[in-house]
Amino acid sequence: MSMQEPELRRRLVLETLERTSDGSGGYVETWVPLGTLWAEVKAGTGRETESDFVTLSYVPYRITVRAAPPDDTRRPRADQRFREGPRVFRILAVADSGTRGRYLTCYAREEEASA
Repeated sequence: MSMQEPELRRRLVLETLERTSDGSGGYVETWVPLGTLWAEVKAGTGRETESDFVTLSYVPYRITVRAAPPDDTRRPRADQRFREGPRVFRILAVADSGTRGRYLTCYAREEEASA
């Protein structure tokens, strides 16, 4: 039984968090693009949590991309995120997909905050 090839039709920008000194003993965080990857994006079942001032809703996603060597900047990591226009997918975990090692599955979450 052969695994069906993923359909890498969505263009996502892989971003990493960079901290720079603010000159006052603190730091400023900015997301820096590392490159563009073609991906297959599949949504899971969404959830919603509430606090005093905000409702946070999120949907888990499985995002499949071509594999890259572990030391390659094009290989996603759990502390990074994907961006597709205004949409942001925070990467929670990354695993090899299948036995041939041709693809990676990124378990991600899309978050939206609303007041």
